[in-house]
Amino acid sequence: MTARRQRASYGRVVSDKMDKTVVVAVPRLVSHALYGKVVRRLTKLKAHDERNESRIGDRVKIVETRPLSKDKHWRVAAIIERGEQNPSS
Repeated sequence: MTARRQRASYGRVVSDKMDKTVVVAVPRLVSHALYGKVVRRLTKLKAHDERNESRIGDRVKIVETRPLSKDKHWRVAAIIERGEQNPSS
């Protein structure tokens, strides 16, 4: 049996309020069904962050994994770029 290649996506962390979970907004471009104009769409995915390293604004790479909870099927593989640090928090 061969190992299945993991799907990977890149996005920005929009919420880090949960323990070991971040919400990542993954943008995609889709063509409008009738008019054909390219429109931006945003998909929000919950991703597992084992060490709670990701913060709001970070650009991250997430990879698909086995279901970890009802909504969580992705995990943070790498932090590509740190976002703006908020001095108040």
